[in-house]
Formats: sequence, C-alpha cells, structure tokens
Amino acid sequence: MNNKSKYHIIWWWIAWLATAVYLIQEWKIKWEQISIYEKAKKIGWSLDAKDSNKVKWYTMRWIRAFEKSTYTAYMDLLWRIPTNNNKTLKDIFLDYNKEKKVYFPWRLTKNKEIIDSKELKISILDKEKFSKLIITKEEKIENRKINDYFSEEFFCSNFWYEFCTLFAFKKDDSLIEMKRYLLRFLNSFKYIDTLEVLQITPLNQYEFLILPIEKYLKENWVNIQEEVKIIDIEFEKTYNKKAIKKIYLTKNDKDKVINLWNNDYVFITIGSMTASSSIWDMNNPPKKKTEKLSLSWSLWENIVKNNPEYWKPEVFTNNIKNTWWTSFTITFKDSVIRDLLKQYIKWDHTAFTWTTFIDSNWFITLLFHLEKYFKNQEDDTLIAWWYTLNPQNNWNYINKKIEDCNWKEILEEIIHHFWLENYRNKILETTICIPDYTPYVTSQFIATKKWDTPPVVPENSLNFAFIWQFVDMKDDIVFTVEYSVRTAQKAVYELLWIEKKVTEIPEFKNNPKVLYNAFKTLIR
Repeated sequence: MNNKSKYHIIWWWIAWLATAVYLIQEWKIKWEQISIYEKAKKIGWSLDAKDSNKVKWYTMRWIRAFEKSTYTAYMDLLWRIPTNNNKTLKDIFLDYNKEKKVYFPWRLTKNKEIIDSKELKISILDKEKFSKLIITKEEKIENRKINDYFSEEFFCSNFWYEFCTLFAFKKDDSLIEMKRYLLRFLNSFKYIDTLEVLQITPLNQYEFLILPIEKYLKENWVNIQEEVKIIDIEFEKTYNKKAIKKIYLTKNDKDKVINLWNNDYVFITIGSMTASSSIWDMNNPPKKKTEKLSLSWSLWENIVKNNPEYWKPEVFTNNIKNTWWTSFTITFKDSVIRDLLKQYIKWDHTAFTWTTFIDSNWFITLLFHLEKYFKNQEDDTLIAWWYTLNPQNNWNYINKKIEDCNWKEILEEIIHHFWLENYRNKILETTICIPDYTPYVTSQFIATKKWDTPPVVPENSLNFAFIWQFVDMKDDIVFTVEYSVRTAQKAVYELLWIEKKVTEIPEFKNNPKVLYNAFKTLIR
C-alpha cells in the first residue's frame, strides 16, 4: 500500500458507497486519499426515496426484498456499517425480520379473485426444458432469449407469473440471466407462491442503507464532491497494459483536469438503469425521454471510442421498447385499503405484501409496506409501490396506454382491479399517485454475448476497475444490490491485490436437499 496513492470513485451509487467502505476497512487507507465524484446533490439514485413535507406524498424507485442466505455480499456490507445503538445494519435487519415475517396469501389474482397459485402449471415439455436449463452451460445459450427456449404455453403458467414479477423478467430477456436466477434461488423455490423466505428493510432503502453509509464515510472524512460531471477519461498504453492518466470533468461550469500519478486508482461506473427517468406531475402524462442523458452512459461511450476492448454500451441502449417500464408510488390516506388488507393478512405478523393482477393488460404488480416506510410517515398513511411489465398495452378500464395517462386515470385502473369501485370517490380524494417513467430499467437483462460487457478488472488494466450492473460477474444475479456490492468487493480486492476472497456466491445446486425440494416444487 502506498500512503500517497489517490483513489478516485466516479459516481455515488451503492456500488461506489461499497467501494469506499472496502477501501477504508480492507485497504486501511487514510480519508484524504479517497475522492468521490457525483453529478447530483442527493445520493442513492435507484436506491433513492423522498417525501413532500407540504402534502405528505412519497415516491421511490423500488421496494426491495432480500434473503440472507442468497444475498451474501449485501449481508457482508450491512455487517460493516455501525449505527448509533452499538449495532450494525445487519443486526437491525435480522432483528426486524425475526419479528416481522413475510407471507403473501394472495400472490396472484384474476377476475377480482385470489387464485390458488401453489400448483405451478408447467407442462411436461417445459418441465423437461426447465431441468435441462439448470445443467446447460452458458456458452450454449449465449445471446438467446427466454421465449426462444420455452413454449408459448409456459408464459401462461403460474410459475412464470410468479417468477417474472418477482424479478422483473420479460419473455424476450436473456435466457442466461434467467438461468442464473433459477440457480441462485433454488433454496427458495418451494416458497415461490408465498415468498415467505423473503426479508425486508425496516425503512426504505434510502433511509435504511444509503444515509447510514453516507454518515459512516463522512465520519471517516472521505472527500465527497457533489455536482461534478465526469466527461471523459484518458488512457495511456504501456506495452500491453493500460492506465488512466487524466480525468476530464466540469464543476461550477468550469472545465478541469485531474492528473493521475503512479499508484493512483480509479473505480468507474458504466451505464445506468435509471438514466433519462422522469416523474409525472399530478395532472399530466410523463415527458418521455429516450436520449441518454446520463453521464454514465456517455462516459462509457467516450471510453470505448478509443478503447473498443471495453465493450458495447449500445447493446443496452438501443432497445428501449423492451427495456422500459413505468412504476408508481401510491400514498393512501384513507383506511379503505388498510381495512381490505386486514381481511386477508395477519397484520401483526407481516410488514409487507405483494400481489399481481394476471388479467391486467399492463400486468400490474402491487407491493404494500404495511408499517411506516419513512421516518416521518404519518400513522394513518399506507404506502404502496407498483410496476407494469407490459406498459406498451392499452389498459383494461380506459382504452389508453400507460404513457398517455395522468395519475388519476392510473389510479382508476387500480380501483378497477382491486374491486373498489364503491369507494372510488373517497380513494381519489384521499390518495396521491406518483408515476416514474424509466426507459433503461431492465436493460441489464438484454440477451448478450460474452464480450458485450467488460470484466470488473480488465486483463490489461494497471489502475482501474469497472463497477455496477453493466460489468461481467459470472454466475451472479445482475438486477440486485447484491451484484453492485460484489462488483465493489471484486474491484478493491483484485485491483489492489488484497489476499482475500470475494464473498462467495452460494452453490445451492450442489445441495441434495435443495435439489430434492426444487424437484418436488416443479412437479406439484
């Protein structure tokens, strides 16, 4: 370790927060050696969440659920973050989930009725394909889509409804990614209809995860520079290796250059699932943005102009029609929904519930957090988050596409599917719905070839690593906080030659008991 080395972290997302934590704890560097550059005033991005103090409405990108035996890298990060009550974030997370179990008695609904989803309803042919997929090598299914492999009947099975809405897969997404998810969650397979093994954070991920890490880093005096735009990076070739020598940025509308010296290191995020997203106002449809406004995409594009070996950002940005969705945060201020939920849910034993309307043209999935999800949330307020996997379709109740609807029309659709027509006026008067259009949200699921994404630490790298969703991490599950944290671990350990293994990916496929339970579930 060189006490004069500088460590530059570009963009402030969860992977970079984790990178800074691992640099401090595993590399034992001084605070003044780390610089983090962020273009925004508020950190978090896809892990953001906010509230309005005036009318008390809330918005967030996702409600995330976890499972401790599967999310091993995430658990490792939580264990490293202290809190004010002498516990780590991991302690708080596990204690909360001992008290509040997850259980979904109405996982799927159709025609305004709860359906029995325990039977997966997979055909014999697709069961055979399912079993073969588990043992097929990834090289043999490279660049293949899910609907190239399974029959059309498969996409009407209870299994597909439950699987795709849990992980946000579409029929034309990557078969390799589907296989990775199946292997990773084999131990939870038998609970796919109730999801009772899932665990959740006691607050939204911004307040539970991002703010404590930010506090931890500031207490360690990490140099955080906000409203900085990284424009380009200059590489220098030495024999068959490359090193970053200059970072070009703008700050306060002034162009600047950071010169790197020997033993300086750079950790770079490339791509963004939240790029060009837009939130509706209360009365109008969204302004659809399709241009790549995010600097993380343009930075990657600038890098590959002169360094084509760092792969192909266009693979992920040129197919918006298959990568966008609209999600919504709904603030219910009346007891109608709460009273309805209490008819089906053991309120004192769970803090979270989840249902999918399989007859919805939009294919709506609705998630409720039954307790306070924000620190300042009012006692009589209930928050839900929902998303659509078929946003391009006209909806059932009013013949419009979701992108053409205002928030009240969107809420009308929920009322229709939730058999709440008798309470329509009351709900519309007391509920606020905030939609969020996100064009690249599932771009990491695009069917790809081996060389479409770079490894975390390229073979010819001397002083840089790539982090986040758009890098290659064999066997890991890409659309997760888990993936981001593990790329941060791998970047720090490999680039700095730390003699420590990255947190292992669970190998449930080698566990006879897990395989037996998975087989029993498949044939039920």
